[in-house]
Amino acid sequence: MRTVTAAPIRTAVVGFGVSGKVFHAPLVAANTDYSLDVIVTAQPERAAEAARLYPQARIVATSEELFTLSVDLDLVILGTPPHSHFALAATAIAHGLHVVVDKPFVPTSALGEELVNRAYDGGVQLTVFQNRRWDADFLTLQKVLASGVLGQVSSFESRFEWWRPEGFGNWRDTVSLSEGGGILHDLGAHLIDQAIQLFGPVERSYGETANRGPHPDAADTEAFVSLLHASGVRSRLWMNGMAAQVGARFHVLGSQAGYTKWGLDGQEPALAAGTLPSDQAYGVDPQESWGLLGVDGATSAIPAERGAYPQFYVQLAAALRGEGPLPVDPADPLEVLKVIEGIHALA
Repeated sequence: MRTVTAAPIRTAVVGFGVSGKVFHAPLVAANTDYSLDVIVTAQPERAAEAARLYPQARIVATSEELFTLSVDLDLVILGTPPHSHFALAATAIAHGLHVVVDKPFVPTSALGEELVNRAYDGGVQLTVFQNRRWDADFLTLQKVLASGVLGQVSSFESRFEWWRPEGFGNWRDTVSLSEGGGILHDLGAHLIDQAIQLFGPVERSYGETANRGPHPDAADTEAFVSLLHASGVRSRLWMNGMAAQVGARFHVLGSQAGYTKWGLDGQEPALAAGTLPSDQAYGVDPQESWGLLGVDGATSAIPAERGAYPQFYVQLAAALRGEGPLPVDPADPLEVLKVIEGIHALA
């Protein structure tokens, strides 16, 4: 397996929409283990913004231009729509580059398995940006579960809901299911991954999907998933961009107590507003949004762990230098894809 021995890790970000601009570029630029050398975007406005924010980076319009520079790179990060991931990742692997693929990973588990095999054969590392493993609320829930205070957990509810009747305003509104579109592929990749991380492998699953958005020919805009884990826990997951009133982010019931948390993690809006990962306030949930632990009539607020998206790239740097595991084993998003495919087959 190729390791990166020199410092910094020479990096290219492909795409400068929400994924590239809000998540990957700021996290890479804030980490001294990396240099942000190339940004790929074909849109003139985004190219100008990338040049303004990252004057040290070379801005190119196409992936073809990017791969002519591969000898001077170590890592490619794909922040493009899911239907482009396989071809771009396969080309990066063929050039001997390590790859981060944003989620949705690829449209099908078969394509994902092909990429994993190609990366192994090519001696490079391939991982998927499951950044929601480092949400403040998820880290807090992991700590609550590890403490044992809930007793035997029987039920886990998790929601990503908001009110966007006009749609996302990007590829998510129009990409078909066969191309990796739909809210189950997109946000389901996060919620299912979180549930499996918390409660282990899935024995049985079913789900419901619907398109209630402004584009009738697009994939699902609303989904519900039920998972029975081998551990005996039942996870119920909701994804909805048309929720005029949202439910609790987490609602966990155990034999001794429950835990309920409202509101979404604040790292994405903070990054979008220009907050740097190094800022003191980054990742800190306000006290009014802390989750409640206990039983009705006797609950207490649990201080939130600090959100930690930068840890993905901290762990990746160690892995690329042969000093630790990948932040996300690609086998995990493959398992999530297989759950999603099973649900779509029956929905």
